[in-house]
Amino acid sequence: MKSRCHTVLCVDDEVQILNSLKRLLRKEDYNLLTASSAAEGILVMNENDVSLVISDQRMPGESGIEFLTTIKRIYPEVIRILLSGYTDIDTITESVNKGHIYKLILKPWNDQNLILDIRQSLEQYELIQTNKALHKTVMEQNEELRVINDNLEMLVNMRTKDLEIQNKALQLSRVMIDDMPFPIIGISQEMIIVYKNKKACLLTDSTDFTVGSDISSSITAELMEKIRVALSYCVPLLVENIYFFGKKYTFNICPLSEEFQGDGVFLVLY
Repeated sequence: MKSRCHTVLCVDDEVQILNSLKRLLRKEDYNLLTASSAAEGILVMNENDVSLVISDQRMPGESGIEFLTTIKRIYPEVIRILLSGYTDIDTITESVNKGHIYKLILKPWNDQNLILDIRQSLEQYELIQTNKALHKTVMEQNEELRVINDNLEMLVNMRTKDLEIQNKALQLSRVMIDDMPFPIIGISQEMIIVYKNKKACLLTDSTDFTVGSDISSSITAELMEKIRVALSYCVPLLVENIYFFGKKYTFNICPLSEEFQGDGVFLVLY
């Protein structure tokens, strides 16, 4: 993928230096801008998307170091190169160490070295922009993950609350059936006793009438046949005057429905 066309700003109060830089960089794929002072350079920066600033050190008014320090404060991502034939290397070196200047190039420069330095500087700029974009992407993805996690936590809490309500409802239903004022017996399709409420437990002390026992030996053939019909056709049936452990009862046969259809019935005795 082709790199973007970078804008390079050259700042120097000497026209011949600016012209030299123009000639040197005319074959490079840059948008080249010039300014003759630090003040003019700021105006150009304000109106253009500049990637790299090349400034001379010794200029009337504001020096190159002062100008590039200002650029770092206003446009911290812009790469800054200082050109200097000035002998105060200590001051310049201090600015380089503080990060105000990315690179110092002494005059007179070597053309090929300067071109290479500029290319490397713009590669550094592209790396900074790439890292910035990656950081933004990571932050956006982290925010998306945070929202997903928050929503997931909310759904889990809602689901947990729903399960708690359902469990409570099941517990209450079981208690209500247990406390019904008439016997209720749960029978599986295999004729196994799977449930007895409190009243049903009082019907007899027979060991044949316990949860897990086969009820076939404890009920009449007529009642057995009615239970099978209710299971097969999933229809409630009422059977009257049926002897059960020595007493007559009316049996209301209630088959299970929906996903448990055919799996069993409730016998309600009156």
